[in-house]
Amino acid sequence: MKKYDYSLMAPGPVNLHPEVRRLLSEPMIHHRTPEFDKILAETLNKIKLVFKTQEPVYLLTSTGSGGMEALLVNTLSPGENVLCLVSGKFGERWAQMAKTFGLNVEEMIIPWGEVVDLDILEKKLSEKNYTALLTQACETSTGVLHPIEGISKVLSRLEVKNQYRPLLMIDGITALGALPLPMDAWQIDGLVGGSQKAFMLPTGMSLLSFSKRAQERFETARIPRFYFDIRKEQKANAAGETYFSSNVALIKALNFVLSEMATKGIEVLFNENQRRADFTSELMSLLGLKSFAKIRSPSLTAIQMPEGIDGQKVRADLEKKFNITVMGGQDQAKGKIIRVGHMGYIQDHELLHFSEALYEVLQTHGMKLPLEKKELLGKLSHWLKNSL
Repeated sequence: MKKYDYSLMAPGPVNLHPEVRRLLSEPMIHHRTPEFDKILAETLNKIKLVFKTQEPVYLLTSTGSGGMEALLVNTLSPGENVLCLVSGKFGERWAQMAKTFGLNVEEMIIPWGEVVDLDILEKKLSEKNYTALLTQACETSTGVLHPIEGISKVLSRLEVKNQYRPLLMIDGITALGALPLPMDAWQIDGLVGGSQKAFMLPTGMSLLSFSKRAQERFETARIPRFYFDIRKEQKANAAGETYFSSNVALIKALNFVLSEMATKGIEVLFNENQRRADFTSELMSLLGLKSFAKIRSPSLTAIQMPEGIDGQKVRADLEKKFNITVMGGQDQAKGKIIRVGHMGYIQDHELLHFSEALYEVLQTHGMKLPLEKKELLGKLSHWLKNSL
């Protein structure tokens, strides 16, 4: 098998759209010019279609973790009770972040690879008032997709019982733009995404929005904030600018991506992600592999490695021998899984190349495979043609 051009199949960052690469190479323009003001206004209007909200969306020059921090510091105060769903590495990160700001954090521990039990969650929420509920839509470290709509319905039932409804804060970094996450319809109070995921851009920009209910807390929140003070962005955006220096190149590229999403239809893009996820399911089935996640996100698949095969070595061989980058497991999942991304500019020939490479690597590491490579590729090629 020959070594192809580099293929990035990680759960972020992802392959850039070719037009994004071209736009990023254009000469720089200043962020305080009419030319950029027009681009910014268009972008801030278009992005609402992805969030499915009537509320303002903010673009911050930061990683997604910066956006997660912005959700907390603009709405909460030290000492307030927060429930954090912890089902992987990024749930742990958000809990630690909240503790750093002096919030009274209770962690609801969910075994890695499993989703939140809504009955248990409802019982816990009914026993105590929490100001906010923090969760990932997709836990990137495990590939789990949490039932955000179901969680929202649990919170609505609390309201019916005249109990306090916590602010629903969602880390949608590996979900927003890749799968349905309608902010207004699901009564999400804070939602953050990241440029390097489904938006097919480089790392460096977080995208976030707040419900009206969350916005009412901007003036009363008492966690110290400066760079992530959304009130500054509110005023600047109203004047057609960003408060701090704008990430001109990424905003220009995002404007293009959003136009593509609108033209193509965001549901079509959701379906493309799902198709790549379904392809990976077919690949696992043919090779006798299993998903680590009980309920999988369309954004990525965590493939469980067979007993005796080290996922870190599989990942390294895919990169060294076949020029394919996937990610391994983290912490307790290290060596047990490889994580394959479905977001970004991925073409069918890359899916087949990955399948062939994975077959050869697993075979090298001693796995007895249930079919010949030629048969595998034939079945997968047929699947791809029939799934169009």
